[in-house]
Amino acid sequence: MFKKKGAFVSLTFGLLITLLLLIFRAEPKFDYDFEQFFPQDDPDLEFYRTHKSVFGGDNDYLLIALTNGNQPWQDSTFLTKAFTAQSQIQDLEKVDTLISILDLGIPVISPFGLRTKKVLDWESSDGVQFSPELLDQFRSTLISKDGKSLLFLVQNQEGIAKEEGDTLYSDIQAVLEKHALDPVAVAGKIQTQSDFVTLMQREFGLFLGASVVLIILLLILVFRSWWGVVIPVLVLCLGILWTFSLILKSGKALDVMSVMQPTLFLIVGMSALVHYFSLLKKKLKSESKDQAIEQTFEELTPAVALTVLTTSLGFLSLYFTSIPALQDFGLWTGLGILLLFFVILVFTPGLIYLFPVNNRPNEQNQSGFGWFPRLFLGVLKSKKTIFWSFLLLTSLALWAGTQLRVNGFLLDNLPLDHPIQEDFSFFDRQYGGSNPLELSLEAGEKANSILDFEVLEELNTLEEKLGELFPGSQFVSPVSLVKTLNQAQNQGSVAAFRFPSRGQYQRMSRYFGQLDSWGGNQVLSDDGKLGRISSRTADLGSWEMGKKRAELLSFVQEEMDTDLLRVRWTGTGYLIDRGHASVTWQMAKGLGVAFLIVGIIGGFLFRSWRISLILLIPNTIPLIWMLGMMYLLGIDFKLTTAILFTVAFGIAVDDTIHFMTKLKLELEKGKSMLYGIKRTFMEAGRAIFLTTLILVSGFALLIFSKFGVTHFTGLLISFSLIFAWLGDMFLLPVLLFPLKKVWESKQAKKQSKLQSIPREGS
Repeated sequence: MFKKKGAFVSLTFGLLITLLLLIFRAEPKFDYDFEQFFPQDDPDLEFYRTHKSVFGGDNDYLLIALTNGNQPWQDSTFLTKAFTAQSQIQDLEKVDTLISILDLGIPVISPFGLRTKKVLDWESSDGVQFSPELLDQFRSTLISKDGKSLLFLVQNQEGIAKEEGDTLYSDIQAVLEKHALDPVAVAGKIQTQSDFVTLMQREFGLFLGASVVLIILLLILVFRSWWGVVIPVLVLCLGILWTFSLILKSGKALDVMSVMQPTLFLIVGMSALVHYFSLLKKKLKSESKDQAIEQTFEELTPAVALTVLTTSLGFLSLYFTSIPALQDFGLWTGLGILLLFFVILVFTPGLIYLFPVNNRPNEQNQSGFGWFPRLFLGVLKSKKTIFWSFLLLTSLALWAGTQLRVNGFLLDNLPLDHPIQEDFSFFDRQYGGSNPLELSLEAGEKANSILDFEVLEELNTLEEKLGELFPGSQFVSPVSLVKTLNQAQNQGSVAAFRFPSRGQYQRMSRYFGQLDSWGGNQVLSDDGKLGRISSRTADLGSWEMGKKRAELLSFVQEEMDTDLLRVRWTGTGYLIDRGHASVTWQMAKGLGVAFLIVGIIGGFLFRSWRISLILLIPNTIPLIWMLGMMYLLGIDFKLTTAILFTVAFGIAVDDTIHFMTKLKLELEKGKSMLYGIKRTFMEAGRAIFLTTLILVSGFALLIFSKFGVTHFTGLLISFSLIFAWLGDMFLLPVLLFPLKKVWESKQAKKQSKLQSIPREGS
């Protein structure tokens, strides 16, 4: 394959495939669905799906806050515009309900039965008629706390696709613009997904372009020849075309994790090409062009293939987590890296044969590695200092890791100054929150229905505790149902919106069926055995929410009769927090698979369990140091930072494998252990330094991303690669020196066997 004829055949094959990919090109699709971060092996997910089948989803809504500029919103002209817009939004295809104060009716029980009384009468000839006390009842729900805005709560159809959500959001915006209504804030799933995708598209193109520019600059710096720049850039661009064609042709939409893939593919591919081109330039000094190309690819391909495989496996190990978003990212990034390496082998030899390649004298030995001999001498002199320094730093980092919190937020991936963050913050301040809060209720063994008076008493106690934990939040539940009926029995008096006495309860019981879904939320199952508490709260983070949820469940067990009422947390917010809480287990699974695979590869390659262990040690330490770096920088543990440990291990172990492969070759030539380590340090160490420089430069680009997951990927993996380089250059030789006696013993036994063969045959 690497001879001239085979390389040209391979190149022709590659060009034909590329032509087909360009003719039948795949159209990129972008998507963002935070439900892909739910842990699929969590029993709470199955419970949520059952709960959702009864009561519907808790996150299919859009919050729109409207003001009348600097004027009070209780202006008939403004209300007329708002009501017309409300009616038109309600008529949109994918809208289920729209709740607002404009047409809200309070139930009133009269001698003639149940009727409703409008909260607002803004069609009166005397102007807008309303009761200030009644309006105060809806502060923080349908009217802002400061009384300056009103809320449209748009409930869209459950589970609509991303494209349908975009269309619906665009239609709603068009209706508001038509009536000159400028929302002060908007928050909800369809809006967040739309803005996420817009930002993803912008960053995807930005980082692809920036990565290519960086690659060109690094190639100029490293090789200082036109062919050392043009050929790698051409091959890498073809690799990107092939990898993303594979991803898109599979039907996979690009998501928030895909933003970093162009940079990942480019820097991993360039790292492989640097090894090939560095050796090629060395070979061109003493060999003909054809011989240099053939020898370069035959000698290096096994080692480079092994390092590419370990990098790929680092990502593929994420497939063994239970988070769909991580599984997809790991699978397609791992496969993409393997395909990229295949593209390198298909195109690179043929292009080098095709282009006029030479190695001019002024291109030789300009890289300035004169400090490497001094560095190696320093390692020899400071073995104990290096060992104890690494041990001390690792111990400190381990302690720091135990201090890290598991804490994630719904909008973690968005920059703090993004308009969505500001809108969600507005709803947190003025409307009790923007994130769904959901609890499941079930009648206990002693109860016939949740609407039993004793059960409702327990539920009222529960809601009072919820009010303490989440001040400002308003709850929709069976208790709010009976409070509304109690208010209805007292002619709509605001003072009567409270838990009823037993006598009041008995009088209202015949109206239960009529108000089950009053206010647009179903709170009871048909048989009355199941119920829900639904609300919205501020995004407090999974750490704080975890403490509040635990406190509530503890209160239920200690203060309530669970034979009357069973309570369980559920909902999308809860499942996202569960995903963050599972990071330790998710990371352990990913790293466990990666350690096992690398250990097996090391054992198979070097036929030594000691070598396998040494292979893992200098690549475990950077992960521990990364914990310490997170502690120093105040970075919390969450799904999007936990996965970086597996990714960092898969990338960092490449350099150790290069080092050990080179050492194996030196030892097989009959060199002593000390001399073999020296030669490996001087030759492989330079390539490791260059690849580390390239990888760190590439990942450092991601630090400028506005997405949290991409930013932290760039920051933490850049540090981990620097730590890995320190481990390979300082700790690894120190760990290898004690193997001198083991190696000499093996060599003596092998020599003894070889010497005994002729005597046995004589």
